[in-house]
Amino acid sequence: MINTKIERIRDPFLIEDNGVYYIYGTGVVKSWEDTGWICYKNTSGKLDGPWTQLEAPLYIKPEGAETNFWAPEVHKYNGKFYMIATYYSSVTKHRGCSILMADSPEGPFVEITNGYVTPKDWDAIDGTLYVDEDGQPWLVFVHEWTCTDDGIGRMSVAKLSEDLTHFVSEPVDLFRADAPSWSNHRVTDGCFMYKTKDNQLLMIWSNIADAGGYCVGIARSKNGKVDGEWIQEDALLYSKDISGKHDGGHGMIFEDKNGKKYLVIHAPNRPCDECEETAIFVPVYEENGTLKCAL
Repeated sequence: MINTKIERIRDPFLIEDNGVYYIYGTGVVKSWEDTGWICYKNTSGKLDGPWTQLEAPLYIKPEGAETNFWAPEVHKYNGKFYMIATYYSSVTKHRGCSILMADSPEGPFVEITNGYVTPKDWDAIDGTLYVDEDGQPWLVFVHEWTCTDDGIGRMSVAKLSEDLTHFVSEPVDLFRADAPSWSNHRVTDGCFMYKTKDNQLLMIWSNIADAGGYCVGIARSKNGKVDGEWIQEDALLYSKDISGKHDGGHGMIFEDKNGKKYLVIHAPNRPCDECEETAIFVPVYEENGTLKCAL
């Protein structure tokens, strides 16, 4: 396991471009309300090398964006870099997912959607991009428990236009936060899509486990389609019980330059006397069509 030692970063998302590693995340200043989208880069070519925060403006603040600047993740798509991120709008009085674009992974990212791409009357967070085998882009995102009819969070999905500026289908809910056997909590958090070597479609996502705190679970698409039926695996990918140290979550999977797979998460979920939230890299591997941590 590799500890980046980046203090007060949550919701980490990593990409590599032209030999440089970038970590985007939620930068926590004083509280979870006092946050901003941040980026660190590592030019050493090694994951355990030094990380320095970008000094140039990473983004142009969207109109109406007020607070809750959460969970930025950057995807390279059709030659451009797209940031999918969450903010609370003074216009809609909701949190939502927006999409910004830049020519460089260092920005500046400019909003290309008309405000949120998610429904304006929903609380929606933690969007991630998935492009299917036909080249169709989708946004998978959290339909927050704060605006559902029963107070239970959902994971949702909708088709995106080719230029990623708007939905071209109505969003549908995929599963509820209390679907897994390991949890009966109301939170859905931090979704990320992953295709196995045998072409099975997995989603890693986070919730609070009955035992072990904040954690990362695995859901599997029954028919391999993102808008199909999702089955929850009983075994967690990451938890405090698995790590033997801290809980952690809001993860994504990436490969380093040597093709080694890692799960990146923030851990612990809440700062303690001897530790702050930071991004850690946990080695993972595929076995029998699923993912496991190599701890």
